[in-house]
Amino acid sequence: MPSPSRISMLEAMMLIRAHEEKLATIAGQSPGTCTAVGQEAAAVGAVTALQPRDRILTNHRSAGHLLARGADPGRLMAEVMGRATGYCKGKSGSLHVSARELGVVLTSTIVGGELSLATGVALAQKMGGAGTEPGGITTVFFGDGAACEGIFHESLNLAVTWQLPVLYICENNQWQAFVRRDETMPHEHVRPWAEGHGLPALTVDGNDVETVHAATLAAAEQVRRTGKPYFLELNTYRTRGHFEPDDQSYVPPAELARWKARDPIALQRDRLLASGQLGHGEYAHIEHRVAALVEAAFSYAQTSPWPDLRELTTDVYA
Repeated sequence: MPSPSRISMLEAMMLIRAHEEKLATIAGQSPGTCTAVGQEAAAVGAVTALQPRDRILTNHRSAGHLLARGADPGRLMAEVMGRATGYCKGKSGSLHVSARELGVVLTSTIVGGELSLATGVALAQKMGGAGTEPGGITTVFFGDGAACEGIFHESLNLAVTWQLPVLYICENNQWQAFVRRDETMPHEHVRPWAEGHGLPALTVDGNDVETVHAATLAAAEQVRRTGKPYFLELNTYRTRGHFEPDDQSYVPPAELARWKARDPIALQRDRLLASGQLGHGEYAHIEHRVAALVEAAFSYAQTSPWPDLRELTTDVYA
């Protein structure tokens, strides 16, 4: 599977940002959503390093993972707005999206819920279960808040004991809903907990898309080669509130400003402009293309029909 270009990764991050900011502006017109604005490099760098045969489980900040995986922005926005044309016929909203055709098994709004299921998916892969492909691995995304749940330790323990092909990716975004990470954890990183369970582990700059991509490629290859779990921690920051709308009044202004100065999109844009791989005109063209795509997605979602009442009890159980 060819690696994405440096410019395509920039455009993917810009699409995710524009998509989530659009949803934030219409929070009063549709169910609220949890955005991951500021974390785009983590999503794009990691997801684009995976293979089509891999399976993904994610959390309530899933839009970036889904779009980086190739989700249609219109169908994704329709799902968030509860329309019948969404990925789950409008039943999941933003918090429970699954997309079988993309290999996205589930989105869990239960903090750490995806961790409890990742080992089962990986076991199915190891046993060659139906719907799996040889060499596929399971990648599970979660935050530092989920790492403070007991299920985190249970999941890692089981993956190590059964030697399961799980790539654990912790997006350490410094905030657990409305609570600072350092109020709930004794140290800065989650990595030592993973190492304590016997997993090889690495912490990298989660705001540098190229660093994330390279680290995920190497980690996924190790899981694929050994059949054993690996832990990757992406140090990043969520620059919008926990849930839309949220004024972030609980966040120290200086801290927010410091992280905004390390915006992952600006970092990649400036890197490409400085190297001459991207011109200002081309960047403006990308901005225009992304804006048009998001507006088209919103129009598609807004004009899509509501689910029929007869759909209420369909697809409840597989």
